[in-house]
Amino acid sequence: MWFEILPSFGIIAGILSVPGFALYGLHKVFLGNAYSRNMDERFERAMYQRDERLTGCTYTLNGLESIPD
Repeated sequence: MWFEILPSFGIIAGILSVPGFALYGLHKVFLGNAYSRNMDERFERAMYQRDERLTGCTYTLNGLESIPD
């Protein structure tokens, strides 16, 4: 019957979802932030370059105290 494919579907769906969840942990370990930056728009690229110029690291959150006077 049709329900016999459910275990196979569950295994395949679980295996295919592993890379998506693994990226969260890899970004957290290597970049210090669990989320990647989106630079599709021109404004986002400008903010990325601004963060690099002001703080030296684009992936750590920095407040106003990190900006030199």
